[in-house]
Amino acid sequence: MKKLLESYKKSKSQIKARLKDFENNKDYFYELCFCLLTPQSSAKRADVCIQELKQLDFKNKDINPVKILEKKIRFHNNKSNYLKEAKNNYKEIEKALNNIKDSKELREFLVKNIKGYGYKEASHFLRNIGYKNLAILDRHILKNLEELKVIKIPKSLNKNNYLKIENKFQNFANKVNISMDELDLLFWSQETGEIFK
Repeated sequence: MKKLLESYKKSKSQIKARLKDFENNKDYFYELCFCLLTPQSSAKRADVCIQELKQLDFKNKDINPVKILEKKIRFHNNKSNYLKEAKNNYKEIEKALNNIKDSKELREFLVKNIKGYGYKEASHFLRNIGYKNLAILDRHILKNLEELKVIKIPKSLNKNNYLKIENKFQNFANKVNISMDELDLLFWSQETGEIFK
């Protein structure tokens, strides 16, 4: 715990600045695509693909993303299909983003309506566009929470387990007086050596 607080103190201003960047991020479409690519693939590689897709104007042009993904992203065929489906349904998704104000309700909508999104991906996307207090329970976060004796990693991360762990994570965040979003970036930076997204 002492190590955690010391580490937070060192990274605090950088973490807060990064969260501010997320609040100012209005590039919802490509952020949504980025979070479709990250499961079981590196965030850096996913970002490289997104930059290429942006340059090619994937949002507005008829482009098959598979060629861009195939050397960098695992399950590139499935994820290419997810990207195309998200693009086709984007007007409906955008409407929900504009109209649903409650972050947890919005997350439920995304999980139900975006193929390739579970709770982790939907939470990741929402955090990256400025929403607060949603846990992104990837393996780095789960490992850190287990090491801190906040949770025991379950065999499967179904909806019920996800929400239970999110609740425990939130209680821990309240206890140490560091927001869940800040802890997420802190854990990530401890694992990877940088604050990314």
